[in-house]
Amino acid sequence: MTGNELRKSFIDFFKSKEHKHFESASLIPDDKSLLLTVAGMVPFKPFFLGEKEAPFKRITTYQKCIRTNDLENVGKTPRHHTFFEMLGNFSFGDYFKREAIEWSWEYITKILKLDKERLWVSVFETDDEAYKIWNEEIGIPEERLVRLGEDDNWWAAGPVGSCGPCSEIYYDTQNMGENNEEINCKPGDEGDRFLEIWNLVFTEWNRLEDGTLVSLPEKNIDTGAGIERIASVVQNKKNNFETDLFMPIIKGIEKILGVEKEKYDETVKIIADHIRASVFLISDGVLPSNEGRGYILRKIIRRAFGVGSVAKGKVFEKEDIFLHKIVSYVVETMKEAYPELSEKEEYIEKVIKIEEERFSTTLKNGTEMLFDEIKKLKNENGKKLSSEISFKLYDTFGFPFELTKLILNNNGIEVSEEDFEKRLEEQVTRSQRSRVTISDMIKDDFIDEFFEKHGKTEFTGYEKFLDKGKILYVAKSEGMSGYEMIFDRTPFYAESGGQVSDTGKITAGEFEGRIIDVVKKKDIFIHQVEVVKGIIPPEDTTVEMEIDIERRKDIQRNHTATHILHKVLREKLGTHVEQSGSLVESDKLRFDFSHYEAISKEIIEEIEAEVNNVILSNIKMKIGYENIQEAKDRGAMALFSDKYGDVVRVVEIPGFSIELCGGAHVQSTGEIGLFNIESETGISSGVRRITATTGHKSLDYVNEVEAKLAEISSTMKSDENNIIEVLKKFKTEFKNLEKSYIQLQSRVLKYEINDLFEKTEDISGVKVLVKAFENKSIEELKEIVDRGKEKLGSGIVILGSDNEKAVFVVGVTKDLTSRIKAGDIVKIMAQAADGNGGGRPDFAQAGGKNGNAVKEAVEKSKEYVASKLA
Repeated sequence: MTGNELRKSFIDFFKSKEHKHFESASLIPDDKSLLLTVAGMVPFKPFFLGEKEAPFKRITTYQKCIRTNDLENVGKTPRHHTFFEMLGNFSFGDYFKREAIEWSWEYITKILKLDKERLWVSVFETDDEAYKIWNEEIGIPEERLVRLGEDDNWWAAGPVGSCGPCSEIYYDTQNMGENNEEINCKPGDEGDRFLEIWNLVFTEWNRLEDGTLVSLPEKNIDTGAGIERIASVVQNKKNNFETDLFMPIIKGIEKILGVEKEKYDETVKIIADHIRASVFLISDGVLPSNEGRGYILRKIIRRAFGVGSVAKGKVFEKEDIFLHKIVSYVVETMKEAYPELSEKEEYIEKVIKIEEERFSTTLKNGTEMLFDEIKKLKNENGKKLSSEISFKLYDTFGFPFELTKLILNNNGIEVSEEDFEKRLEEQVTRSQRSRVTISDMIKDDFIDEFFEKHGKTEFTGYEKFLDKGKILYVAKSEGMSGYEMIFDRTPFYAESGGQVSDTGKITAGEFEGRIIDVVKKKDIFIHQVEVVKGIIPPEDTTVEMEIDIERRKDIQRNHTATHILHKVLREKLGTHVEQSGSLVESDKLRFDFSHYEAISKEIIEEIEAEVNNVILSNIKMKIGYENIQEAKDRGAMALFSDKYGDVVRVVEIPGFSIELCGGAHVQSTGEIGLFNIESETGISSGVRRITATTGHKSLDYVNEVEAKLAEISSTMKSDENNIIEVLKKFKTEFKNLEKSYIQLQSRVLKYEINDLFEKTEDISGVKVLVKAFENKSIEELKEIVDRGKEKLGSGIVILGSDNEKAVFVVGVTKDLTSRIKAGDIVKIMAQAADGNGGGRPDFAQAGGKNGNAVKEAVEKSKEYVASKLA
């Protein structure tokens, strides 16, 4: 059973049990406490916690997930991954233990047909109910039924709240260890013999603050089965990387990087895993950066790039970049389950290529530093590089230790891996002691402890652009430059609700710092600070704070404009329109909304005009706090994905719109200035996106358009009032010229063909014409092939053209197709130019991404023809 068949069989099975199939949610969760979607239940967390009512009582999914807490183990073990898929079935107050257990057993024994004798089960140590169902109703003998404690078989949302026992299904791999040391092992013991393939969580308790467990009135089921693990069992593979979910990608890596998995097993596994994760993260909207999700993406791209560099024994430069070339193999492998990958393939390749180029420059800088150190050592007759330098190369430049060691060995210098690992461990310990900035854990213990001690940060930025605050916390940032600071009060807005954070400066005596980002966790504002001058001040120091005022005003214009746009969209398109996302920056706004089709140009113009009408009305804004129910009774719109307390902040444009919102806004709509829609596109099924500008940026746009119009008018020697008529006339003349050119080309082609066919070669008694061109259209190549076959009577015509991308056309006369086929020839050519194609035995065409490879591809085709005709 293939990976695609596994997904389908699981969904079909649970649909037969009256489950509603939900498509995989994004890797970017709605849950703001999570950096990434780390488990199949994440999209349903509000339902499990009772914050929202589930739209269906029974749901089934295959969910894409990312975890990076065991990053260093990826490639070293058979099962560790960053990206993985979780099969799951969920019940919200409907069925419970009996059905969950029975159906899981039915699926793995009757659908997957796993050997019952190799299946073991664990239950929570006091869960007699689950034990009896497995033992008495399913028939699992006691010797294969294990009771385990909280560490293994208990799930909890946190110290208090929903929780419950788990039951896990294990597959006995019968791997007893090198010396049969695992022959008497059971699930829960150390070792690799037992593979957990399915976890059933029975959420039935509410834990109170005193630790008391109270039965939940509505019990839930949450199950998760890793598709990679199940595939390894079903396909009888020793590890996940040997399944069809990975092998096509691995073969692509071997081809592109020029390595064999047998010799570079760990390298190939790391690259295969990390390129999958990178493709899906970028597809879901993550871009490489130095923070949050972007930092995770950057880290895994660079780690994959680094191990590839080590495998080839050199520091990769821009001409050596390779990861982006593997994207097509990931897309081909995963597109049946995730068709959106095909649409975004070119974009994903571009993002990865740019990041590779950036990292190759960083590696080059690191190499220069390393060679400076080598030179110093040689001048001083030194023989060993300090671990301080080897760690700095890793920490600052992303330089893999193995690459440092390789370069040093080539220069007769030693380096201690043990000392390097010690420094790495010290850094990890420091991070854990302070706080993990980049984390995909559900809870952040640092924030909980800080909140308990200091309470929330007082935000003064609605009223003030300048303020004073006391430093309550300061520490070096993990994974990025600068420091993190928390103050008792701040005028700096923290990124939330789609609005970007404020930037600005802080000062204290001789110290000056630049605030480049602010994030909020549990109402605590964490400021990312870069030192401009002076020494970072200690805790309890009072600092002066000043936000970038003009930037904030631009952000406010864009934020209020999104509210106006939202209301106008509902008026023009219908009340089905709901906000599904937004980005409010200083230079633009982006508004995502639910709608089933593209919006016509005429309607876009109407929307734009109506928004500007509201702006020109210069309506004074009304912003205040009120009871949530009263606000909703007055028609206030709220985002479905957001959570609200009893008292909410209400942003109202009197007589026009009212929304619940914590963002920054103008005082009256006239401050927004000109509103201009730049684009309207679809971003996923049923979701559209409008990008627009306001204020200064819209004025810049108008000035730019006027400048272009003036330049075009000048070029066409016309004034701006008549330019349209001049261009229409020019277009007509151009079409006539183009028609004449095509006719002339056709006549020239006849002479060119006669000349070409004087250069045919004889290969094993067959006339063969092989020719590479530049900038020949596919139609011209087809005509040469057709006329060539006619002229030769019996023969083969092989043509290629470098049109930036590669184009190939092959013709074989019918008397020769039993010996050689045009489709086979063209495939050889396409592969050489990173492309694909095919066709009939007597005619075929193909394309490729690499136009520079046309000559090489044509030569390879000639070699292939010679081998087939010999």
